[in-house]
Amino acid sequence: MPTAAQVKALIRSHADGDEQRFYSVALQVAAQAARQGHNRFAIDLRDLIDRAKAGVERPKPGQVTRPVPMVQPRGELAGLLNAAYPKTRLSEMALDAVTHGRIKRVLTEQRDRAHIQSHGLVPLRRLLLVGPPGTGKTMTAAALAGELNIPLFSIQLHSLITKYLGETAAKLRLVFDAMQATRAVFLFDEFDALGTDRAAKNEVGEIRRVLNSFLQFLEHDASDSIVVAATNHPALLDRALLRRFDAVIEYSLPTRAVTEQVLRSRLALLQTSRLGWKAVLDAAEGLSHGELSKACEHAAKNAILGRRMEVKTAEVVEALKERRSAQG
Repeated sequence: MPTAAQVKALIRSHADGDEQRFYSVALQVAAQAARQGHNRFAIDLRDLIDRAKAGVERPKPGQVTRPVPMVQPRGELAGLLNAAYPKTRLSEMALDAVTHGRIKRVLTEQRDRAHIQSHGLVPLRRLLLVGPPGTGKTMTAAALAGELNIPLFSIQLHSLITKYLGETAAKLRLVFDAMQATRAVFLFDEFDALGTDRAAKNEVGEIRRVLNSFLQFLEHDASDSIVVAATNHPALLDRALLRRFDAVIEYSLPTRAVTEQVLRSRLALLQTSRLGWKAVLDAAEGLSHGELSKACEHAAKNAILGRRMEVKTAEVVEALKERRSAQG
């Protein structure tokens, strides 16, 4: 249930006409409700927010909406796939216009995939996400699943890759069979561990065979699932991989405008009217989305522990500097 601080933030943002902050706080209320076990309330609140932001009409009286059942991997797949059912939305992500537009295009094609397929074409569904850590690649996979209301299966590479000849390829086949059986987003995070350049001098024969198997499975995969591979090190990938993906989406460190958007969203529960934004944005330059979020969380907790709901400029700047120091 909403805290007093959240209610105050909702009223304050409504009075100020700050729609972005209002929705940000409302989403935090939904997330908190879900953590407390109020799942129905959390889902209903998210749906209300989505419809309000998109201008979509409420369901008509008597209209039945079917919940999508949770899918859990069984047998050998239980050790290979980590299942989740995220409610993340693209609108919750702070991305530059180009990256946002490319992800939105994927969603548009997926939502109208039957129409596209009826004309003999294939919607975008094999994505390679590249860029520095903390820039939103993993969150993108969650947003795709949340927007399309399908499961997110994260492949556990430590369980997939083994030292035994042929075993990894057999496990890969299980994963691709699962793609055919269940429409979902399948995330291969830290993909460079699997897709390393076969010409590299330090690569062993088994890794080359694994990559060859992956390329063959990906080439012949005709499922409706979405395959997302994410890496912080695109230079390590085998060149043959690039043409197997429908789109290569590049992520970068946030611009000053995007940085401010992230900071305002993460500090939405606190009063920021007297925050020195120039000093804060100067201190935040060069940090990733993830680092910005951690710094805001630290500054927010300082304010809460100090029994006040206004965050100070010095606290935010210091938290940002600490995150930069942690990067080395």
